[in-house]
Amino acid sequence: MKVFIIGGGGREHVLAWKLAQSAKVSQVLAHPMNGGLAELAEPAPLKRSATAYELARFAEKEGVDLTVVGPEALLCVGIADTFASRGLRLFGPTQKASQIEGSKVWTKKFLRRYRIPTAEFEIFRDYERALNYVMAHEYPVVIKADGLAAGKGVTVAKTPKEAKEALHGVMVEGRFGSAGNQVVVEECLVGQEASMLVFTDGENLLPLLPAQDHKPLLDGDQGPNTGGMGAICPTPLVDGELQKKVLDEVFHPVLRGFSAEGIRYVGMLYAGLMIDGGQAKVLEFNCRFGDPETQAILPLLDSDLVDLIEATLDGRLNEVKVNWRENKTCVSVVMASGGYPGKYEKNLPIEGLKQFDPEDRDTIVFHAGTQRAGQQVLTSGGRVLAVTAVGDDPADARQRAYAAVEQIHFEAAQYRKDIGAKALG
Repeated sequence: MKVFIIGGGGREHVLAWKLAQSAKVSQVLAHPMNGGLAELAEPAPLKRSATAYELARFAEKEGVDLTVVGPEALLCVGIADTFASRGLRLFGPTQKASQIEGSKVWTKKFLRRYRIPTAEFEIFRDYERALNYVMAHEYPVVIKADGLAAGKGVTVAKTPKEAKEALHGVMVEGRFGSAGNQVVVEECLVGQEASMLVFTDGENLLPLLPAQDHKPLLDGDQGPNTGGMGAICPTPLVDGELQKKVLDEVFHPVLRGFSAEGIRYVGMLYAGLMIDGGQAKVLEFNCRFGDPETQAILPLLDSDLVDLIEATLDGRLNEVKVNWRENKTCVSVVMASGGYPGKYEKNLPIEGLKQFDPEDRDTIVFHAGTQRAGQQVLTSGGRVLAVTAVGDDPADARQRAYAAVEQIHFEAAQYRKDIGAKALG
């Protein structure tokens, strides 16, 4: 089987790493590349900004058997529809289904229609009306740009000044372009965040182990939001009882809602949840594998990922089960460029990578913002590496992950030192 990975980040590196382990896979192609993908996959001769049509034409020409899409942007513009129109197999939902990530306004209205637990909210197109509303609101208050903003379109404003700055940046300055034409203003939920991901064929659900992302830049959940600074899996926040409750109260109602609106959702569905007192409310949905959750989840997966994807696409998830490495925990720590999530320097040499054995299943360095220049690996993005370790429990996994982090060096590297610490109790 020839597999094509679309996306050049840490999530795509771990997907390629896991898919390449399948006995069914003979060749992995990837676009765009990063320094880690280059060790696992062959590059597709396409420009970095290749369209869905160009990607589909390449897959058709190369005889690709399965395409797996990492980034949400391509799913939201309908790459699954483009591939399907050419008879090509692609793992990811249609454009209509991808609205659940592509538009926060659409999603909040959808959740309200089908009585799925989430924060109370209001929607605004006009800056002055939004400003008047937040000035009279209790604090903190959450402000979300409607469209895709690379994980940076959410502000938890603790004061009226912060709320005004966030609204002005989104709606007046156009910080996120057309993604900020509308905003959602919602109550700030309290508790701890967790992530649940499920395979779904439109009728059946197959849940993955629950994980916990760490979005703020700094220890103690301080600083600006990022795309994610690390993850732990599984998280003790979501036990078996709560997982069942989330499936019954969130995921199954979502599928019923889609069905009622004539939409069949096939692919990976991710729910970001706020957990408090054994209750879960939806913060957001993603229409694809999470990043960095995938870096912490897939190293624990004992099943063949190709089998799970094929069962999803064939509508027979009810016939398969998922196997996990027993009694193990995985921690993934993101090493980011100095200045991220703002401006940062690129092309800085990374030292210490060669000492890690690519065959080691328990300590793995997944590349995100990297590129190769001869034998040297250089930084090329904000989130540079996801240094990942599997251990016997959260403390062991954390110790192993941070021991690996200490072996890697690049100028002005920054990372959180408390990834997974909440799991210690």
